[in-house]
Amino acid sequence: MSVDALLVQFLNGLAGASTLFLLAVGLSLIFGVTRIVNFAHGSFYMLGIYIAYSLTARIGGSVLGFWGSVVLAALAVGLLGVIVECLLLRRIYRAPELFQLLATFALVLIARDAALAIWGPEDLLGPRAPGLKGAVEILGRQFPQYDLALIFIGPAVLGALWWMLTRTRFGVLIRAATEDREMVGALGVNQAWLFTAVFGLGTLLAGLGGALQGPREPANLGLDLMGIGDAFVVVVVGGMGSIPGAFLAALIIAEIKALCIAIGTVHVFGFDFSFSKLTLVVEFLVMAVVLIWKPLGLLGKPSAASRNSSAVEAPLAPPDKAAKIFGYAVLVLLLLLPVVGQMFPYAVVLMIDILVAVLFAASLHFIMGPGGMHSFGHAAYFGLGAYGAGLLMKQFSMPMEAALGLGPLLAAAGALLFGWFCVRLSGVYLAMLTLAFAQIVWSIAFQWDEVTGGSNGIIGLWPAEWLNQKAAYYYLTLALTVGGVLFLWRVLLAPFGYALRAGRDSPLRADAIGINVFNYQWMAFVLAGTVCGVAGSLFAFSKGTIAPDVIHVGRSIDGLVMVLLGGVQTLAGPVVGAALFTWLQDAVAREFQYWRAALGVAILLLVMVFPLGVAGSVKRLLRRREVAA
Repeated sequence: MSVDALLVQFLNGLAGASTLFLLAVGLSLIFGVTRIVNFAHGSFYMLGIYIAYSLTARIGGSVLGFWGSVVLAALAVGLLGVIVECLLLRRIYRAPELFQLLATFALVLIARDAALAIWGPEDLLGPRAPGLKGAVEILGRQFPQYDLALIFIGPAVLGALWWMLTRTRFGVLIRAATEDREMVGALGVNQAWLFTAVFGLGTLLAGLGGALQGPREPANLGLDLMGIGDAFVVVVVGGMGSIPGAFLAALIIAEIKALCIAIGTVHVFGFDFSFSKLTLVVEFLVMAVVLIWKPLGLLGKPSAASRNSSAVEAPLAPPDKAAKIFGYAVLVLLLLLPVVGQMFPYAVVLMIDILVAVLFAASLHFIMGPGGMHSFGHAAYFGLGAYGAGLLMKQFSMPMEAALGLGPLLAAAGALLFGWFCVRLSGVYLAMLTLAFAQIVWSIAFQWDEVTGGSNGIIGLWPAEWLNQKAAYYYLTLALTVGGVLFLWRVLLAPFGYALRAGRDSPLRADAIGINVFNYQWMAFVLAGTVCGVAGSLFAFSKGTIAPDVIHVGRSIDGLVMVLLGGVQTLAGPVVGAALFTWLQDAVAREFQYWRAALGVAILLLVMVFPLGVAGSVKRLLRRREVAA
């Protein structure tokens, strides 16, 4: 590798670091003060580039027009952030952090369809920056002038933030709230307006980061999830709430990406290894290594990672007589569905999807609720189960029944390996490590063409002849789903489940009485991953094909939404949430063009009306009636 090529890639890394920093620094500010994990941060970044495109098209591409559009776009996004904070987030600051995540995820759905309605589905490439359209020669190689400007913009924003945080009263209040926001409130500071100002500043920075990307990449509807993924990685690697940490993490990740591109393909021991392919997942590899080495990130502090104050979760209780009768009635209806649904064949197909979603959500609830381990990457085990069954059938010519039974073992192996690292962390850091492992699995499935089929996936995964009829496969899915859910419930109501909850509520006391919290959480992680693998295997044979999107972060978020909609504090919560979410998604998608926005509004209404989830709120209402009687 020549020195000039290495230098150019180093400069590319610096430009990429500025982009990552501008994207992530607002999220770090918001979390540091409000403790909200704002999943909609990527949507504000996306809106920044769209608004800048529209303003430039209207004002013109002159120097004043271009840079004026960038500034106005950032201000517009910041104002939108203030409105969102005042109308929505201010109402849920005291809610559990996962419900805040659910509300901000609903905003992602609404923002995406709003962008679709306003700008359409096509990619929109903005004009180049005037005066910075050419390239400069560095050691005989051409380097874009605009990228060179970005190298200075990132540190300039960092310097401005440092000055604000250290030289102004507003900055002092931000730093104080990051350390101890309750004490700031006790000293008479209006926390509501402080939170509003910080949220507005954070979204303004996201909008600025998006607006500055107009000359480099087209505006498209996928920037929201891509942006939030990159932002989370940078913030977590640097340390939640740390501005210098965000800049350091952005610099490290961007330079490692640039180095992978510079190395290219290397021939080692007769094999060609492409480092350039690592750019799809290198940031998640970095995050996994950093979190295993330094659980709070490079410059993170324990105070910046503390949980929101919320009510203590009530212990799970076995279903009473009325609940059992209701459950038996539902089971009878499910058994009769293929007979009654002969006139509506699609009902059986939809119910298979719902049952698979129920098993997926129940396995996630197993570690989230009683275990207290929040996962952003549970789809990894769903995908491993699906690919395990598919590979056994296609590569090893196993019959469908054997592939279905043995496929989940790959998910169990993945959970055994990943869980050993994940359960050493807690809170947001545990969740982000699960996301890192899931993205690593996704990258392998996406790029290992010889085994997984790459982006095309594996096709022709049809059930055995005796299961060819949808009704027969439906009954198989129903049996495995009911069996899996009842197994998880039985474990939770056994001494294992009580020990698991003890480790969640008070790990020090649990350890003092002889409970090995690590082992219990690790075992729970493996059990949940295995059951999730069963759901993945069922999914593979119900669809006849699998592709890398079964492991994508979107499926993990769907699982979170299912659990939270139903309620984390009830056994029936994931069942109700999965059924409701899958039905809503199907019904709304068929009836409305902008079904994501409609689904997002429905989720927001459910969050407001049922703060404990649907099943959790119904359970509380029934208890209040019993007490009143």
